[in-house]
Amino acid sequence: MCAAAVSWYREFKRLYDCIPCVEVQTLKEHHDQVLHLAFSHRGHRFSSCSKDCTVKLWDTERSDGTISLVHSSSMRQFNWGYTQFSQFNADDTLLLVSGVYLGPHHSSSGEIAVISLENYTLLSRVRNKPYDVFGCWLNETHLISGNLHWIGNMTSCSVLWLNKAFQDIESENVNVVKRLFKIQNINASTIRTVMVAHCRRHDSPDLLLDYEAQSQAQAQAQRTQQHQPLFFDLGNTDSEEEEDEHDEDEEDEERGEKRVSAHLPACNPSGIQHVIHGHHSIATRDRELETKVARLMGSRRTKAPDPNLVSPTAPGEGEDKTYLLFTTGSLTYSPHQIGIKRIMPDQMTTCGPVLGEERNTDEFFDSLDHVIDIHGHIIGMGLSPDHRYLYVNSRAWPAGCVISDPMSPPPIAEEIDLHVIDLKSLREERRSLRAHRAFTPNDECFFIFLDVSRDFVASGAEDKHGYIWDRHYNICLARLKHDDVVNSVAFSPADQELLLSASDDSTIKVWRSPRMVRLAEALQRPPRARKLLSSLFGHRSANLNGKP
Repeated sequence: MCAAAVSWYREFKRLYDCIPCVEVQTLKEHHDQVLHLAFSHRGHRFSSCSKDCTVKLWDTERSDGTISLVHSSSMRQFNWGYTQFSQFNADDTLLLVSGVYLGPHHSSSGEIAVISLENYTLLSRVRNKPYDVFGCWLNETHLISGNLHWIGNMTSCSVLWLNKAFQDIESENVNVVKRLFKIQNINASTIRTVMVAHCRRHDSPDLLLDYEAQSQAQAQAQRTQQHQPLFFDLGNTDSEEEEDEHDEDEEDEERGEKRVSAHLPACNPSGIQHVIHGHHSIATRDRELETKVARLMGSRRTKAPDPNLVSPTAPGEGEDKTYLLFTTGSLTYSPHQIGIKRIMPDQMTTCGPVLGEERNTDEFFDSLDHVIDIHGHIIGMGLSPDHRYLYVNSRAWPAGCVISDPMSPPPIAEEIDLHVIDLKSLREERRSLRAHRAFTPNDECFFIFLDVSRDFVASGAEDKHGYIWDRHYNICLARLKHDDVVNSVAFSPADQELLLSASDDSTIKVWRSPRMVRLAEALQRPPRARKLLSSLFGHRSANLNGKP
């Protein structure tokens, strides 16, 4: 049993009766694909973004238990093509909305808008490039955005900015923006999907089985010659022998052993504007040369990392840390790494020089404090409520593949792996969750948002279902049916037995647990029926106790 469990009976009741898998309402106010859902921290409201270019706010506290639309804002007037992401600030007074500009098919420009939730007025707008940086809140009044500067055909520089959410009376004397980090990108990769993790000291362990316990269990299984599967797969997947081979390949990669290159079919690099034209072999040589020059420049112009900024901490030790997490890459344009930068206290305000602290000529770029390679195309990330664990949706590359051309990444699996990374130890848990699937190729791959509650983790998928797993036992508990791709899911932070799912079928579905559905039905019965039922059950109870 997990650490917080009282008995197996109660665990069974929790896993059977408290999962939000009963559809109770379908919201149809959007007129195009619904891309993202986000709850307020109190759970009293949630927002939705859609290809219809609106952001909508919904009320979850109606007396009859239904959800109703409160407000809708169209962003067409700002030349947006659609809204793609939203997030409430810590005190639920402001809403960050991220969108994509109308423009050419290959355009990567976007914008972030901040809306007051008191009177629904627009407070500020911030440029955001590429648009799939999304943006996020650092604290109640400051948000993070991105910008991208191309240095060559395959080399660029990502700049991450801290922005004040609104310009107050003192704005003439106080900066409203400040540069946080400037990071070199190679092989056509860019920084995307930024999020902030406020990592506490973690004195009390999370309910999830931690890495040490799983490592000991695996070692024990090896000693008894019993295979301990690393993937819990509910569908038709690879055999255990293939999983073993996959693990051996990963170990070979860590040791730096030479691998045999797999045949990698070329794919159309949609969305990458800086591609060298001409004969393929000449272009490949030019790319290789540019990458070598970029690496050389980066090694001489990058600020040395401080190993003390990001380091594993033991329980009860260390200090509270704020991490900036994002997807990045070093081998190809598809995001395949998690980058981590620690944000220091003096960086959490726009006070001071706009461009940050002074730099020497040999510190033009900032180094990454830590990098975790996922060995696959990352298509989603989400934090646990306590910000200790990072959950990552990815589609794996073939085991042992070698990338010879950054514009031709390896083919990606249809199965989606849900990785679990412990931000306390900065290691990936050895068990990945699996059940959901995706079918689009590398150059058409899109983000699938996931969410994590105290006991559950949920994700969308391209197979027209949402999925719910238990965090403690790594088992899939429910499939939530839609008529098209499920793009986003969201648990209520006030009640994990309430879940929302958003789909390309233009609907938002509301799911509650069987337990909550029974309670709601009992409250809706007329008083006389409730009295009759209680009288009947009271009479039966008396008879069972031997009373006349």
